[in-house]
Amino acid sequence: MNVIKTLLAQVKQYKTVSILTPIFTALEVFMEILIPFVISAIIDKGIEAGDMQNVYFYGSIMVVLAILSLVFGILAGRFASTASTGFAANLRDAMYENIQNYSFSNIDKYSTAGLVTRMTTDVTNVQNAYQMCMRIAVRSPLTLICSLAMAIVISLDLSFVYFIAMVFLGIALMFIMSKTTKIFSLAFKQYDAVNADVQENVTAIRVVKAFVREKFETAKFNKSARRLYDLFVKAESILAFNGPIMMLTIYGCMIAISWFGAKFVVSGSLTTGELTSMFSYIMNILMSLMMLSMIFVMISMSTASARRIAEVLNEKSDIADPKDPILEIKDGSIEFDNVFFAYKHGGTGEDTLKDLTFKIESGETIGLVGGTGSGKSSLVNLISRLYDVSSGSVKVGGHDVRSYDLEALRDAVSVVLQKNVLFSGTILDNLRWGNEDASEEECIEACRLACADDFIQSFPDKYETWIEQGGTNVSGGQKQRLCIARALLKKPKILILDDSTSAVDTATDAKIREAFATKIPDTTKIIIAQRVTSVKDADRIIVLKDGEINGIGTHDELVENNPIYKEMYETQTQGGGDFDEGGD
Repeated sequence: MNVIKTLLAQVKQYKTVSILTPIFTALEVFMEILIPFVISAIIDKGIEAGDMQNVYFYGSIMVVLAILSLVFGILAGRFASTASTGFAANLRDAMYENIQNYSFSNIDKYSTAGLVTRMTTDVTNVQNAYQMCMRIAVRSPLTLICSLAMAIVISLDLSFVYFIAMVFLGIALMFIMSKTTKIFSLAFKQYDAVNADVQENVTAIRVVKAFVREKFETAKFNKSARRLYDLFVKAESILAFNGPIMMLTIYGCMIAISWFGAKFVVSGSLTTGELTSMFSYIMNILMSLMMLSMIFVMISMSTASARRIAEVLNEKSDIADPKDPILEIKDGSIEFDNVFFAYKHGGTGEDTLKDLTFKIESGETIGLVGGTGSGKSSLVNLISRLYDVSSGSVKVGGHDVRSYDLEALRDAVSVVLQKNVLFSGTILDNLRWGNEDASEEECIEACRLACADDFIQSFPDKYETWIEQGGTNVSGGQKQRLCIARALLKKPKILILDDSTSAVDTATDAKIREAFATKIPDTTKIIIAQRVTSVKDADRIIVLKDGEINGIGTHDELVENNPIYKEMYETQTQGGGDFDEGGD
């Protein structure tokens, strides 16, 4: 019930048409149910009685009923289409909006492919089920009940044939549904796997081609697609029994009605017109049962989809604004006080960061180094509250980050993440992600600080140059510099560069650091880097190992006193410097 309640909350502005659909469907059914009754009157009171006046009278009534049935059916179909497509649109909007509010911890629970499947295939399944529930799920039971009632009125004895058929068909359909629901649940999970393979392959197509792994990737996709094929074949093989069982019931009822009905006509307890009506009602009843079986099939498919959609809609962000949030960040000072942190989803369960305690003054430049998996990115993610600490506290501007308005905090803390992302649009469009109101002059100044202006000016369209999705038409170093410029446009109190100059040559890296020191001296700068040259001029350098602080000090102090930093420095300098010096 919680799943249904969650989904129906998204009907919203389509409630009226959702209510009108079953109303007009019911009116359509009532018109159709009366037609066999009128046909019976035409036969008994008109044709057999030789009274053409009655033929014309009841014939006119039948035509009116048929026209009304058509009109009500058209209106019901139109309203159903409007309601179901609108409902689907609302579901997609609601999921997308909720996903935007997820914290990194929430996002870790889902794969990208899984979210795409939920917003496409799963929503389509629920949309179709919703439309069927408004029309067929109303039409079929109503037709069934009304036809049965009319059949009982005509002949109670013959009506028992219908009851026997309904019980037989109901048991068969429940058995089929119980078997297929589990298979469809597995099938939709496999959709996620197929989408993941496609996404991974398309995203990394250059790597695939560089390593000539097309055959391997094709084989991997075929294996995943085959698994999906096998699941649907298994489900459809069970559903295939639906048709034969349906036809067996229909023909069995027709034979029984013909056999017993003929005897009743001969004995005089049933008229020819009434027997004709009974045949019409039996078709209505059995067609209703067939439609109900289709609903059961659709429900079998959509139940799994509904649960998956509700899961996304009911997911609440682990990170939310406090009741009375602080809207102003005083300065860029940072304090970690006995901080422990572990990833809730997708992690090992062990603490990634352990007992971190240190202070950073506003305007300081801090280097952050350590081996892979030492917790560097995890540490800086806590500052802008992309994740929350497991215990302890992180303070910015003298206050716990959990006391700030999230938007205000993240506007004051600008992060250039490890994975640089550009969006399709012009260079100016991408830069204004940092500040949508930034003038072109402000964008150019930010690019100069990030050493991006030179290469932008070399493009024919300069700042109007179109960036392809993912920034595939610019180099790695150019992408990094554009992302840094974008972050600078926020005019942050804290600037975090998470290994964001790794694709930039050392000369350009030095220019960027020099520009930061002279142009934004009051901004606190945290630089995560693998190269010692990127952090050696920092006011202090923090060395991390296995999520713990291994050392804090200046470059000279750490070279003298910290074995990890000393080894890192000597390894990089004994070879004569960075290989990319002077490169692009």
